[in-house]
Amino acid sequence: MNQYFSEDQIIFEDNHMMVINKKSGQLVQGDKTGDSSLLELIKDFIKKRDEKPGNVFLGLVHRIDRPTSGLVIYAKTSKALTRLTVMVKNREVKKTYWALTAKEIIPKSQRLVHYLQKNEKTNKATVFVKPTDGAKESILTYTVIKTLDNYQLLEIDLETGRHHQIRAQLSKIGVPIKGDLKYGAPRSNPDGGISLHARKLQFIHPVTKEEIEIIAPVPQTDAVWKACESND
Repeated sequence: MNQYFSEDQIIFEDNHMMVINKKSGQLVQGDKTGDSSLLELIKDFIKKRDEKPGNVFLGLVHRIDRPTSGLVIYAKTSKALTRLTVMVKNREVKKTYWALTAKEIIPKSQRLVHYLQKNEKTNKATVFVKPTDGAKESILTYTVIKTLDNYQLLEIDLETGRHHQIRAQLSKIGVPIKGDLKYGAPRSNPDGGISLHARKLQFIHPVTKEEIEIIAPVPQTDAVWKACESND
């Protein structure tokens, strides 16, 4: 399932980092499945492209779920990795997501505050509306930015980064993400992924101190996604 890497997935690259537009189904780093991960595939790519004789340094700065598409940052130096990891922890990297959801009547824009508890056995987050032992406060703001025939497009700004946060919180308010069977979608997507896309990253470059804004095109193989980006 998408166990490959192509050069056109590179959205931004300099001496310090590389930002990838991950395809749905790709692993950001190795896990118990043993499937090829982007981390290893990109290291192999850099080694061949740059004709490096030794090992290639590449560090994962943050994760997105395997079924999700969109922007992922990899650091090419240990200094950049350390600085970027701290920036993510301190919420200095602004992440904006797009999600295709069920077409239900919800407020045009809303700040959602829930409490999420991860179940390790089921790899699923349980959502509570009040503080609960073992549950972490989870906050996002969504805005409905486009309405299609059967779906609506939400733009989501994350204030916290919890396990399956967007998927669980949207499901809780009655609008599961398209294709997300785990959180209540009625059917799967043809590629087995979900229609959640890490659309934009904004941050100060950890070395050059430039303001960086990166936007990832939506999956071009999906007609519903392409309809969202038209007249964007």
